[in-house]
Amino acid sequence: MSNQRENPFKPVKGSLNKGQITAILVGLVVVMSLLTGFYMVDQTEEAVVLRLGRYYKTTEPGLQFKAPLGIDRVYKVPVTVNHTLQFGFRTTEPGVTTIYSRGDYSKESLMLTGDLNIANVSWIIQYKISDPQAWLFNFRSADREKTIRDVSQSTINMLVGDSSIFDVMSEDRTKIEVNAEELIEKTLEGYRMGVEIEAVKLQDVVPPEGAVQAAFEELNKSVQDMNKLINEGKERYNAEVPKAVGEANRMIQEAEGYAVARENRANGDVARFKAVYEEYRRNPEIMEDRLYWETMEEILTSEGDLEIIDRNLDNFLPLKNITSGGIQ
Repeated sequence: MSNQRENPFKPVKGSLNKGQITAILVGLVVVMSLLTGFYMVDQTEEAVVLRLGRYYKTTEPGLQFKAPLGIDRVYKVPVTVNHTLQFGFRTTEPGVTTIYSRGDYSKESLMLTGDLNIANVSWIIQYKISDPQAWLFNFRSADREKTIRDVSQSTINMLVGDSSIFDVMSEDRTKIEVNAEELIEKTLEGYRMGVEIEAVKLQDVVPPEGAVQAAFEELNKSVQDMNKLINEGKERYNAEVPKAVGEANRMIQEAEGYAVARENRANGDVARFKAVYEEYRRNPEIMEDRLYWETMEEILTSEGDLEIIDRNLDNFLPLKNITSGGIQ
């Protein structure tokens, strides 16, 4: 029996050596790096990259590369999507049917107006994420929507409280929407939330029940009738005015054409008279005879009864019954 002890680290036949193990580990690292080093950013998104837990950069849509193996972490943010928040109601879309539900949202919608009336106001706001870094890290995810809701609700309450119930229900509500958009935008900018308000739209404004509500319904009906009459007047105006303008232009063109024709005719008569007068000056007797016979020819060839009187004729013929057909 041999006293030599067997080396426990001696490679066993068929096992991997250190070089092979190292190559396998390197290969695994390379594969994991390739798998975790590339990421895709959608066209509607921007990606915020953290390196070892700190902000590193913001990347645009497309195929991007980051440090692998957890060194860089990527958070994708939809920056082109319009986000909508509803107040005083909620809508759901099961299938293709939209269900509008007021539910119990009176805490959001019941407001006191400037003239001490109670109105049930529902509205929506639309916003986009303009700064992905601020959106992700300046507010906790659970507080983002709540903050926007609180700011929006306090702003609408303030503006409605400064307006009369008639202003809130009439076309002046547009002013409330514009002012609300500006105030909410300014407040959220102060919070550095990274959002941009796209629109604020008042939906239904319901007056208090009872006689007041009936009066408001009559007011709305009157406003609708007024708008209807205004639209009908505009349609009649658009139909009649172009027609009258066209008729006036036609009459002007006819008058201008008549004036040109009369002027040309007068110029022609003047030129003819001058030509005849020149001929008369050169040969008075011939021109007298010519004018006489031309006049007689014109008279004798005309239709109807004729009466010819010429005091210079030596022998006066009874030509009273002469017509274009001859003596009858």
